[in-house]
Amino acid sequence: MAESKKGQEKLEAQWHKIGLTAPARKALVEAKLYKVSDLRKVRLEDLEQLNGLGKSAIARIKVIMKAKKITFLP
Repeated sequence: MAESKKGQEKLEAQWHKIGLTAPARKALVEAKLYKVSDLRKVRLEDLEQLNGLGKSAIARIKVIMKAKKITFLP
């Protein structure tokens, strides 16, 4: 069990660094989105449908993406 939790924490590490809440981090990892650059593979509309990602998490993600010049799929 502790090993599983450690693995989950490792997968969520980049999301934790940018200040996302645990539910938001979990939702992103479950969607196989492990780092900010992975977000270029999804549409904003799809991201907004993930259970656990609220408006503040989406706003934070957009700020980070803009800083890294990463965009969502059209």
